[in-house]
Amino acid sequence: MKKSTLLILTLLISATSFAQFDLFGVRAGMNISNLDFESEVPSGNTHRNGFMIGFLAQYGVSEHFSISPEVQFSAEGAKDKDLRLDYINVPVLAKYLFNERLAFGVGPQMGIKVHEYEDGYKNLMFSGVASLEYLVLDDFFIDVRYSYGFTNVFDDDQFYEAKNSNIQIGIGIKVF
Repeated sequence: MKKSTLLILTLLISATSFAQFDLFGVRAGMNISNLDFESEVPSGNTHRNGFMIGFLAQYGVSEHFSISPEVQFSAEGAKDKDLRLDYINVPVLAKYLFNERLAFGVGPQMGIKVHEYEDGYKNLMFSGVASLEYLVLDDFFIDVRYSYGFTNVFDDDQFYEAKNSNIQIGIGIKVF
């Protein structure tokens, strides 16, 4: 597992280090997350309000299309203390720009758990993300995102099976 994580991080860093980014920025906001159980649902599985903060870059491929890799801390999981999960997420969004102000993005996301490593939860997560972004001013934007996990958050030897579901409401600043 350590080798696959290292390989993925190396590929992401290599791919982004050769690109000449058009802009950089910061993004912060609120998470509304929960675990979507496929097995028996434990008590305490109510939504968790958390926060996220991160950095972004954006590379314009064409007039209406861009690639935006990010790194962010994200408090996810459920409200119960035993079901809280915090990640360092690395989403890579392919964005379609409808006009100068409105963009839709979609892409994969990899998350690395940031607390205990042998606690019954997987340390590496994969999700899909969709976003809608509106540029309020030349450098200030608001956005809404939804991410849904592709992988079970629990280790294979655990009884439960669940996927992370998260809504993010964020604001950010882009620096050209």
